Amino acid sequence: MTTSRLDDWLMTRRPLVLGLFRIVLGLLFASEGAATVFGVLDREASPAGDWPFWYAGVIELVCGALVLLGLAPRAAAFLCSGIMAFAYFTEHQQDGLFPLQNGGLAPVLFCWGFLLVVFFGPGAFALERLVGRERGTRTVTAPVAERSR
Repeated sequence: MTTSRLDDWLMTRRPLVLGLFRIVLGLLFASEGAATVFGVLDREASPAGDWPFWYAGVIELVCGALVLLGLAPRAAAFLCSGIMAFAYFTEHQQDGLFPLQNGGLAPVLFCWGFLLVVFFGPGAFALERLVGRERGTRTVTAPVAERSR
């Protein structure tokens, strides 16, 4: 397979892979929130109203579910990315500069993963597309330079 054909093959599957990435990322994040809020998945629940952990858990659960389902995924992913950056700099970085030193690998990966969803969109399987069609909104297409490939 030539490089050009491989590029074309990969580009046609980009929405599918991006959609699967969004779904897995949202599921993992929502499970973190559920564990924090409800004490499931072998984790003890954070007391209701405990700042910032319980509130972060609620945001993780709700926004993770929104990203998973593809409902307002860019806005939800932006909030998820921000809360993970906040978690990293307030809870982890004080214990060392690098994520492997300070236990902050998960927040860093979540932060950058959600930032990808913000910039690249939800990909395939997003419920937002179904809701958007009913309202008559248009979907955003790729930039002109990318469409000409």
